[in-house]
Amino acid sequence: MRSQRLLLALLITISLLVTPTRADEPHYSAELIFPLHHQHNHAPGIAELSNGDLIVSWYRGSGERRSDDVAVYGSRRPKGSRSWSEPFLMADTPGFPDCNTCLMVDRQDRLWLFWPVILANTWESCLTHYKVTSHPIGDGPVTWDEDGMILLKPGEFHEQAQQALDQLLANLNRPLTEREQKEVETGMRLMKDPLYRRLGWQPRCKPTVLPSGRILLPLYSDTYSFSIMAISDDDGSTWYASKPLVGFGAIQPAVLRRDDGTLVAYMRENGITGKIRVSESNDDGLTWGPVGTSELPNPGSGLDGVRLQNGNWVLVYNDTTDGRHSLAVSLSEDEGRTWTATRHLERHAPKDGEFHYPTIIQSRDGRLHCVYSYFVDGGKSMKHAEFDEAWIRAGDE
Repeated sequence: MRSQRLLLALLITISLLVTPTRADEPHYSAELIFPLHHQHNHAPGIAELSNGDLIVSWYRGSGERRSDDVAVYGSRRPKGSRSWSEPFLMADTPGFPDCNTCLMVDRQDRLWLFWPVILANTWESCLTHYKVTSHPIGDGPVTWDEDGMILLKPGEFHEQAQQALDQLLANLNRPLTEREQKEVETGMRLMKDPLYRRLGWQPRCKPTVLPSGRILLPLYSDTYSFSIMAISDDDGSTWYASKPLVGFGAIQPAVLRRDDGTLVAYMRENGITGKIRVSESNDDGLTWGPVGTSELPNPGSGLDGVRLQNGNWVLVYNDTTDGRHSLAVSLSEDEGRTWTATRHLERHAPKDGEFHYPTIIQSRDGRLHCVYSYFVDGGKSMKHAEFDEAWIRAGDE
């Protein structure tokens, strides 16, 4: 009898240990993808493969655009695992820096990697490249089927830029600084040169695939501090340019789609407003309306967003106007018109590190996966955070 009671107690204890978490309980877990590293590790991408595995990308080297040893690396996390593989090489153009990365799995379950190759150690000299594989699942390095470049021929946009500049100056209520004036004059001059209109467009945020199958790859230019979309209507076989998003400081767009078909681009502020920039398209990304500002702050740092399976939107961004020490996740229940809940992935003193350039997806099981550059005194890494909507709604502790 005593042995039966002991057995029953043991079974109850085991059942308590393995009882699954309730669906409505907040979930959060996080880990570094690799130990803190002495080199520069930055600008991640993430994708979920068809079998539930996760794969990430980032660039690594002794610097950024001026360092010719910079290459693209990757790591895998098998479905059900909490451990990431050893980093492996994904792309390297010998003698040239390979920088900002993003990933996409298309409707054929092919994995795409997009990144810029820097030709003359300036952002303005880059060309966006891609690699594709139809068999991304496995261990270790990816075996690519093809690679190529996205060559764009944007039309003239000098007049549109002049109108946007006049409006900006009218609302600024102060003269431009000497540095600002020089940057504007240089950008306006180079707009008239077809070579510079075709060079310098590079990725940061993941592509958006529309219900029609159209792919929008968000690109931006440091030549003008504008954004643009590379558009493909044939599953990536060919690409052409949208009209630019002319915002003088509005770069690195993340694109989300409303139920009525309106596209909303949220952009890093690289100018003077201190707010996340925003623009809308009503023709599937071919043309874009005026670039305005949102209510959300931005210190001149990358952001990303995702539409959830239930229709809600999530945006990840540095919620400061100075510094990248705070990284927030905000939730919208009305397709970006208002943001009703915010929680922090990182919240530190201004000099206690940089946590930035997030990329975010939702996996098939409903979990959110955010990867971001993690810079602290001991080195640099990529950090992966897995959480759900309930965790965001719970707010900061």
